[in-house]
Amino acid sequence: MAEHGVVETRDAYFEAIETLAGGTGPIGIDAERASGFTYSQRAYLIQIYRRDAGTFLFDPPAIGDFSELNESLRDAEWILHAASQDLACLREVGLDPVNMFDTELAARLLGLPRVGLGTVVEELLGIHLAKEHSAANWSTRPLPEAWLVYAALDVELLPDLRDRMVEMLVESEKTQIAAEEFAAVLARETKAPRVDPWRRLSGVHSIRGQRNLAVARELWIARDALAQHLDVSPGRLVPDASLVAAARVMPESRQALADLREFSGRASRSELDRWWAAIQAGLSSPDLPALKASSDTLPPPRAWAERNPEADVRFKAARAALATVSDELAIPLENLLTPDFLRRVAWSPPESVSADSIGSALADLGARAWQVAATAQLIADAFVEVHQSICLPSESDS
Repeated sequence: MAEHGVVETRDAYFEAIETLAGGTGPIGIDAERASGFTYSQRAYLIQIYRRDAGTFLFDPPAIGDFSELNESLRDAEWILHAASQDLACLREVGLDPVNMFDTELAARLLGLPRVGLGTVVEELLGIHLAKEHSAANWSTRPLPEAWLVYAALDVELLPDLRDRMVEMLVESEKTQIAAEEFAAVLARETKAPRVDPWRRLSGVHSIRGQRNLAVARELWIARDALAQHLDVSPGRLVPDASLVAAARVMPESRQALADLREFSGRASRSELDRWWAAIQAGLSSPDLPALKASSDTLPPPRAWAERNPEADVRFKAARAALATVSDELAIPLENLLTPDFLRRVAWSPPESVSADSIGSALADLGARAWQVAATAQLIADAFVEVHQSICLPSESDS
């Protein structure tokens, strides 16, 4: 393969598999998507580096299925940076690691102040890694040489970075913590499709009235269908703000919609019939959405003092205790324990509070064994102390 060439035929793909299989040690792997440009979150370039084999840049749309490469490299450790961002698009083409090292997650566990690949490489390896093409449209063909150079460097330094991090994890006695975190990322299930995805519209909270929400829903559905058909990011057709403005104003005619200054975007006029049809569908729909989406999401902590005062005090006391441990371990608070887990046990703690019951509740939510060991007793102690310090009416009357 020529330097920075792209593997885009099946024959070249099988040759690359053979070469990579003959390499040594773990593989560095990364994927480039076209977020913000295309509708899909597919990989448009996959980069792999292995010592004694070299760097290979693969064109996923041209190659198609990567199951043979996956089988060939199954026993190797795969090094990724921020694996949770790339695993879905890698799995989509048949690449699914069994053993993984996540350099971004390791950086967090090591307490590094900044965890972007460029800053971590510079801090630990002393190499400046330019990141000017990170937001490029990787669906572009042919890919510019400067982009390919950038993409290759993203993986060629991963084995050296991993080796340095392994040393640091051993020195800080965090090897087992890292192993549990990496395994949890691999085991994490893909989120189920969101109910009423149209409610993700930025600014939808400003829309009043069920009929207006129905119009917003139909506009979102129409835009999503067109974006998927064209494989274009929906916001590049018509921005969220435009759909929300139309749903709030409720134009009475096709011309009124065309005259709406806030209704902008490159497809706002060329697809005007589509948007007007969506508005009419919303106006006539018998299926009116609820004003608020049903959700098991807890209220924001800032509202707890009024809605659940004791939970508010429990949460603040436990969080303060965990902040101390976070500092001692040099692990960010959000990595010490997922914030939502603490909020949920604070809002609705076990009937009998103890380290065991809190630990079981955290484990049921998805906390790892090391997180339970580091936090359950502290949370239980904080909850008990809060309960004892609050003078409830029933207690004062007794």
